[in-house]
Amino acid sequence: MPQGLLSSELSPVSFRGKIPGFCREGAELGTGQSLSSPVLLIALFSEWLRLLPFLGVLALLGYLAVRPFLPKKKQQKDSLINLKIQKENPKVVNEINIEDLCLTKAAYCRCWRSKTFPTCDGSHNKHNELTGDNVGPLILKKKEV
Repeated sequence: MPQGLLSSELSPVSFRGKIPGFCREGAELGTGQSLSSPVLLIALFSEWLRLLPFLGVLALLGYLAVRPFLPKKKQQKDSLINLKIQKENPKVVNEINIEDLCLTKAAYCRCWRSKTFPTCDGSHNKHNELTGDNVGPLILKKKEV
């Protein structure tokens, strides 16, 4: 321990001039002041406050050192949608005949890229070119009776 701050001297009044920037040499804390006095708290707080720029630089350097080892984020737009269905076909398109359909033909999006979702607008073509996927629309046709 520093000279003059022995455990036997640790009373609120015994800090005369031993904390830099707190008391002038020879000045005494009054008997009404304690370690929780506002003056002492401000002095101790200002000591810790001086460490903030140094700690900020250390934190930044630590982050920059660890960042190359952090897992990379997967880009959602470039990921495959169809992982296992009919992978041997160049494009997966299913047609279903329905008797009670108002339109003669309706195409529904399965790539989740359509600007007019849930109807297909052909966005799967660009997606398939970028990712090598083979997803296509679901086509509903009116069944002729």
